[in-house]
Amino acid sequence: MKKSSMEIEIYEQPEIISNLLSCYISNSDILIDLPKDAKKIVFVASGSSYHCARFAAELFGTIAKVEARAIYSSEFLLKAEVPHETNILYVFITQSGETSDTNKALTRAKELGMTTLAITNKKGSTIWNAADYKIDCHAGEELSIAATKSLVSQLFCVTLMVLKYAQFKGVDISNYLLLLNKLPEDIRKSLSLHSDIKRIATELASYNIIVVTADGISYAFAKETSLKIKETSYICTLSSILGEFMHGHVAVLNNKSAQIHITLEDLSDNATDNLSKIEYDYNTPIYIIGSNTSSLSCKANLDVKASSLINKSFSILVICQILALEIAKALGRNVDKPHGLHKIVK
Repeated sequence: MKKSSMEIEIYEQPEIISNLLSCYISNSDILIDLPKDAKKIVFVASGSSYHCARFAAELFGTIAKVEARAIYSSEFLLKAEVPHETNILYVFITQSGETSDTNKALTRAKELGMTTLAITNKKGSTIWNAADYKIDCHAGEELSIAATKSLVSQLFCVTLMVLKYAQFKGVDISNYLLLLNKLPEDIRKSLSLHSDIKRIATELASYNIIVVTADGISYAFAKETSLKIKETSYICTLSSILGEFMHGHVAVLNNKSAQIHITLEDLSDNATDNLSKIEYDYNTPIYIIGSNTSSLSCKANLDVKASSLINKSFSILVICQILALEIAKALGRNVDKPHGLHKIVK
């Protein structure tokens, strides 16, 4: 059977990361141009690119100790007031470089006198030409509507941004860079789980509602997993911070539902308690992507032993991409051309 473009592009990701490592890292130097005086970072993006922005904002606070936040492009345009004090760097993320609301948001930021940076997979695009600083994702042409390799390349670029700002503040990033060199290998570990992921996807395809929960930095991947399943399979998917989900939202599990919980580290006691309560009250099958604890009985657990938490983030994302792919295939969907969705540019 001929493979879909989505599947082919998922499997291209280790090579894309290898190319990005060669392009942007030389010994202990990160070869991207950034303004050194930025004290606050504001990410603006839509769709999968927004999930990249959410991840980046969390990572900035953790590693570089720089205040960062993520805003949807459409929301940014509707706000009466947006941050515009000095020393803010506005970062606009778009695969195509032609995302309408993201480009309009950049125009607004420039009208306010803000410094702008574009992260895009399209040199010479509208946003590339308009931004003060720019980073090329080097993902190559992406044919499938569902963003996979472009998102992974965006995540890599924002990770380099975080590390460079940490370096500006005197942080030794040499070990981070050393471990990033193992990222292609760690992504391949996720690809090797394809048959196990397919088996779980076949089970999940029988549900009309799938809830995807997470905590902390993993929430960006819960949102992305929900989006990927929704746009390729047309299943009603919900994403939520696990603790917030317990406040009323959990009632949706009274319908025939399955739950996916994503976590980069071992489940906290609080997360274990919440998931155990869900299992007891609603008899909902729970699938864990990432680390688990022996104290929680789940339907299935997919995990990889990655070289670092950053690398594991990428590995978990790739598992989620394959899961969405295989749920859609089980339902007979055309993953490359979901009904009613159109890619702006390839």
